[in-house]
Amino acid sequence: MMTRHSRPLRLLGYLTILTMVAAACGTGGGASSASPVATSAAPVATGSSGASAAPSSTSGDKTPIVVGDLAYFTGPFGPNGPQLAAEAEFPIKEVINLDPPLGRPITIIHEDIGTVGEGQAAKKLLEQDGADILLSPAHEYFTYRDYILNLVKEEDRPLMPSVHGGVIPGNIGGTAAEPLFRAQGLDEGVGVTDILYAQTLGAKSVAIIATQTAGFQLIADAAAKAAPLVGLTVLGRVDAPESATSYRAEVQKAAAWKADALLVLAPPAESGTVVKNIAEAGLSTNVLLESGSSEMEFYNTATAAAIATQKAVLFPGFGHQDNAAWKFFQPLWDNNPKYAAMNPATGFFAYTTYDLLIITALAIEKAGSTKASAWAPAMYAVTSGANECYTYADCIAMIRSGKDIHYQGVTGPGTFSPSGVNAVTNAIFQWDAKTGKYAQIALVDPAKHLEILNQVAKKYVAP
Repeated sequence: MMTRHSRPLRLLGYLTILTMVAAACGTGGGASSASPVATSAAPVATGSSGASAAPSSTSGDKTPIVVGDLAYFTGPFGPNGPQLAAEAEFPIKEVINLDPPLGRPITIIHEDIGTVGEGQAAKKLLEQDGADILLSPAHEYFTYRDYILNLVKEEDRPLMPSVHGGVIPGNIGGTAAEPLFRAQGLDEGVGVTDILYAQTLGAKSVAIIATQTAGFQLIADAAAKAAPLVGLTVLGRVDAPESATSYRAEVQKAAAWKADALLVLAPPAESGTVVKNIAEAGLSTNVLLESGSSEMEFYNTATAAAIATQKAVLFPGFGHQDNAAWKFFQPLWDNNPKYAAMNPATGFFAYTTYDLLIITALAIEKAGSTKASAWAPAMYAVTSGANECYTYADCIAMIRSGKDIHYQGVTGPGTFSPSGVNAVTNAIFQWDAKTGKYAQIALVDPAKHLEILNQVAKKYVAP
């Protein structure tokens, strides 16, 4: 079971993000699909959210709001595509469209980026599908950022909530000119969490295996920089192919360094292969992964037998709160066979995606439109008001009654830094080979995490 978190911890997480950005500003189971999937989430009359079937909004425009999801169905994250797509659909179909913002139902289009690339997929969604919202700009954002900034300037769209955008430097976004808001903090924080927990294990040295995906390289860089700051020695690093059927050579090289802990930074299936290769090599160590290794694709690839041979198989993630938002979300997810079959409600990709899209919809209602210039400030407004609320139905009713709200989500206060980075509670989870489940085992000291992250996080410098 996951541990409970107190309000002071949530507030400290918020202060952590705010301080980080102020310092900077001064400033990644199931069958894959080779083709994009388009789904329309039509509104229904009643549902478990308790929302009224007839929204009180008086907007005359009932045109659907189009979400263009930069999705993974091919490439290294392809096996996780159906799960990630379902996590994006859940808050829309099961909650928001019961009483959509401005009376406009939301339609979601999943566009595969694994083959054509993120930039081309984004342009297709925006130019051909007319997407109002571009969901989850991520690893390749800078290849089409100028295009996005020009489009925002000329057309006041798209809105850009992102589950996977932690690879993007933390000192950009969160503005009307660049309406990018991130759900899971910065990717560098994953590396910092791993290093800080390695220190608590008593490790004196670490080795790193990282595939050549941009996000994992960023995490590896941050971990390598963070290690000496807490007294750990990085004995070596292996940069591995993005996709391979075996990583035996890389494991043999890392094993020769005899580090106290081994960081494995790769997509879920590839991380599973590495752990399996570690066991085959006769090595038993503390294996620290990245957050995507919460997916069952990792466990099924690694195998229970291989995981059981290690001292510990751990990964960083984000803790949930024991609050009214969790009490609403958890049964709604776990009691729906479609979603529960993919992962339990405790899977943090499910609830971080949920919070992000609930906030996005509430901000649209608050803004009175899908224009970026109105929505970006509304993202801050619905997460900083005087009146706390925990469900979409309650929150949107309060907005319509003229109240300033503060959405308190499954992950916490839902508060964003000035550059659109959400406050999160960093935690460590451990896989149990016997049960095939993982559990949260520790929180990471947020003050120490901030101190290190401020020193290692990449910052954007304009050319």
